[in-house]
Amino acid sequence: MPKLLITRPLPQSVLEAAKASFDVTVRAETTPLSVAERTAALRDYDAVLPTLGDQFPADAFAGQPRARILANFGVGFNHIDAGAARAAGLEVTNTPGAVTDATADIAMTLMLMTCRRAGEGERMVRAGNWPGWHPTQLLGMHVSGKTLGVVGMGRIGKAIAKRAAAGFGMKVVFYNRSPVRDLPFEATQLEDLHAVMKAADVVVLAVPATPQTHHLIDTAALAAMSPDSYLVNIARGDVIDEQALVTALQEKRIAGAGLDVYEFEPKVPAALIALENVTLLPHLGTSAQEVREQMGLMAVDNLVAFFDGKPVPNPV
Repeated sequence: MPKLLITRPLPQSVLEAAKASFDVTVRAETTPLSVAERTAALRDYDAVLPTLGDQFPADAFAGQPRARILANFGVGFNHIDAGAARAAGLEVTNTPGAVTDATADIAMTLMLMTCRRAGEGERMVRAGNWPGWHPTQLLGMHVSGKTLGVVGMGRIGKAIAKRAAAGFGMKVVFYNRSPVRDLPFEATQLEDLHAVMKAADVVVLAVPATPQTHHLIDTAALAAMSPDSYLVNIARGDVIDEQALVTALQEKRIAGAGLDVYEFEPKVPAALIALENVTLLPHLGTSAQEVREQMGLMAVDNLVAFFDGKPVPNPV
């Protein structure tokens, strides 16, 4: 059997499926691979199932790695230099379909929590500071009928927009590098990013992390937003210039933000933590039992197909 390293503990059903076809080693730690561990993984195993934070830059593939495939657990693969991996003879796969609905749900969670100031209210109750109901307490924004701006109208962007349009009657505008047509809901593609930032009451980021999207949301993009608008990020942390966001929030140039990802996670700036108008989640996008099982089984399917000499279902 091919030797497979799984870099983090995964649901038992995934481990059982992997063990049916591979000689499996499961790394016990929940933290990313160290450089030494990464070197050993490529040297000692035929396949590696890595995930978020397990860095495989170009120089990781120097020499002649034994590993023949990196079956990434997750849709985002910005931690892997896929071009360098392929140049060294390794296949690279991911798990796109399984994450769509769960991530879209977290986007809606962040939108509602932030716009309706639910995080502030929850902290008030827990701290014993709730004085009781009164008419002007924690007044937030009613999202129904407002304008949602989606940045990146891929699978996840479409799922978010569908929920917002059908569930909350929101008008949808969006920015996408290429034209998007035949959507199953009413939406308007605007000419550039800043036009979407200006038009929307809530902006949701749903773009992949690439060199082109690094700090896509910078000081200028934030300046295009209304002081009454909100920003939600369920993409990758470095899509936002985090310091520019902190400044915009501190100076009340936008009303609030809901974040599931961070530029240097798991580090979250103390300035963000100190702000009441920000909802902070610990990267919960796909954190549901059945979703993580589907992701893992999809990664195993990619591995099985590869070693059976068949086309992998999800090459990146």
